Amino acid sequence: MTGKPSAGTAARENDRAAAILHAALEVIATRGVHRTTHRRIAETAGVSLGLSTYHFANLDEIIERAFGLLVETMSVQYRAELPAAPGRDEAIEAVVRLICGPEYATDRELTLMFELYACARHNPKVASLTVDWLARSHSALAPHFGERACLAIDALVEGWTIHRTFQGRAPDRETVRAAIASLSTL
Repeated sequence: MTGKPSAGTAARENDRAAAILHAALEVIATRGVHRTTHRRIAETAGVSLGLSTYHFANLDEIIERAFGLLVETMSVQYRAELPAAPGRDEAIEAVVRLICGPEYATDRELTLMFELYACARHNPKVASLTVDWLARSHSALAPHFGERACLAIDALVEGWTIHRTFQGRAPDRETVRAAIASLSTL
């Protein structure tokens, strides 16, 4: 019998594809993009190697779509914090929470961000995802800050998350607050 797959079959296929993408992010986080393989992804997802190649044309597509999932997940934090801020002072506090709090990114997510940026330098589709992510961040900041301030604040968020990773601690909240407040006037 041929035809459309049943709703249950389609849901299982979507679940398997999602499991593969989540497994790809796990492999990338633990081994890096450069050591990510179909086999490692399939093992991590608990699916056969053939199933991972059935759902995706190639390893690049898996990596690209996995990073798309990361960008969507990480963008939620900006969208959750900033639109709720009724004014500039509250928006500054929201940015301070993003930089200093654990809500914005776990250590695993920070590692994935670094891998995303490195991969974007060599993969045009991942580069496009990164540009989209920057635009999402900018649009979340834009209701509260001017154009120049948005660019500077977003760069500061990115930079401080890198420093946080390698210093092993969040930056001082008062220093972050003073920097964001200063940049907010640009």
